[in-house]
Amino acid sequence: MATRRKLAIVGAFIASSLAFTACSGGGATSGIKDASADFGLQSSGLPVVTKALTLKFSGSKSALAPDYSTMSLVQQWEKDTNVHVDWQNLPDNVYQEKKSLILASGDLPDAFFNSGLSDAEVANYGSNGTLIPLEDLIEKYAPNLSKLLKDRPDVRAAITSSDGHIYTLPSVQELGLKQFSPMLAINTKWLKELGLPTPTTVQQLHDTLLAFKQKDPAGGGKTIPLSFESGSWTADIADLIAALGGIPDNQDHRIVQNGKVIYTASQHQYKQALETLHQWYQEGLIDPEAYSQDDKAYLAKGKTTTESLGMFAWWEVKEMVGDNRANDYALLPIVKGVNGQRIASRTNFTDISRGAFAITRTDKYPAATMRWADHLYDPVQSAQTNWGPIGVTLKKDSASGLLVQIPADASTSEGERRQKVAPGGPFAVTSQDFKTVVAPEPRAAERQKTIQDLYLPYAGNDQYPPVMLSNDELQQVNSVQTDISTLVKQKIAKWVVSGGIDQEWDSYVSQLNSIGLEKMMAVYQQAYDRYKKNS
Repeated sequence: MATRRKLAIVGAFIASSLAFTACSGGGATSGIKDASADFGLQSSGLPVVTKALTLKFSGSKSALAPDYSTMSLVQQWEKDTNVHVDWQNLPDNVYQEKKSLILASGDLPDAFFNSGLSDAEVANYGSNGTLIPLEDLIEKYAPNLSKLLKDRPDVRAAITSSDGHIYTLPSVQELGLKQFSPMLAINTKWLKELGLPTPTTVQQLHDTLLAFKQKDPAGGGKTIPLSFESGSWTADIADLIAALGGIPDNQDHRIVQNGKVIYTASQHQYKQALETLHQWYQEGLIDPEAYSQDDKAYLAKGKTTTESLGMFAWWEVKEMVGDNRANDYALLPIVKGVNGQRIASRTNFTDISRGAFAITRTDKYPAATMRWADHLYDPVQSAQTNWGPIGVTLKKDSASGLLVQIPADASTSEGERRQKVAPGGPFAVTSQDFKTVVAPEPRAAERQKTIQDLYLPYAGNDQYPPVMLSNDELQQVNSVQTDISTLVKQKIAKWVVSGGIDQEWDSYVSQLNSIGLEKMMAVYQQAYDRYKKNS
């Protein structure tokens, strides 16, 4: 108790001398008195304050999540910190509709938890002073987060705006699971029935799909040799594009090779891939709905009464075809392409997300608020924030000493249970934490091994990092990106289904540049170079 009183005195002294300065547009400043000392702010340890403090948070939450105040983990946070949160978090679709009204109102929350703020919103509301800069608060009041940012300059770079300020805190789950999201799976049951080997080259793959078409193992002409969902982050065929054209691809059509940012859909290798896909389409090897179907229609094709898919692209085999058919399929290793190389295409989905937490100008207790948020960056707290509380979703394994997942009961899936008990928000579970604090979920560990064995050895590009664009850069990109994406999507579908790419390619590239492709890529290159310098 004596130690606690001493800490309270030290904390009060520190906080009472704090004059917090929030930057606003044009470089003007406004002094904000931090009243954390009035509630007995402690410089370290728990609780955060000696007198109960109430803060108001807004933001998004999963549609399956109950009111955060009813979650056992959130209730434990209040006991630990002596900070009561008035939670006003809304289901994501509702929050997205009301977010602008909340930001524009005179009744701002003290902080945004799961902020759902876009980069443009962060840049705008950071520059006008609605969101306050956090870097000084992090240095003074967030030892857990400070250590992470010191050890990992890439994380700091990802959350640092072009003006040098940090306006939102990160969430980090470092398993690398999203860097190769669409994976091709092939029907091994059909391969065995037809006496076919697993394809190892793109030519063998073509011949296998042709055999599926001609032999019709589904019967009645119901066989679909290859299906996918063009442009989907979980169901696109970037690896097939790489095999047919020799260039990696992803859903953004934006890759990095040797430090250069490249737009794939304007390269001659991409043209070559589309030409071949058109030939395959004419041969009946590609699902006619591949360029028009949505997730619902696509996933239904894996669960038809009669098994109909020869090959498909998706995040997880079981999710596509169901438990009963999962053993009929296997992931297809990266095949040798037209240039004799195996090329795996990386997405731009990284393990570092920003926007997990932000403090607004109306918060009278930013120091206490930052100390509260930093509690969640403790590694054990981060594991629970992300997966749920110990005793509910996690338990300590006596052999390894790691937190491991408690299997969900038969009435719910692990994903559904997680949404109901884990609030998310600011947390960090790094690759090192997965060795010393918490074990990956079994399904995550399986996917991680697949990536390490089948994909990483053949990675043909680097990911475009989570760069924070400036307001000016965002305006330049946003003014042309939608038009570029629309044109590319339309042309890809037309050329694969109907042909005509030879006659239209040059005018298509010219049209892209007239819209602003070269300028857009120059912005992305500039931002990439800045990120690499900062990290």
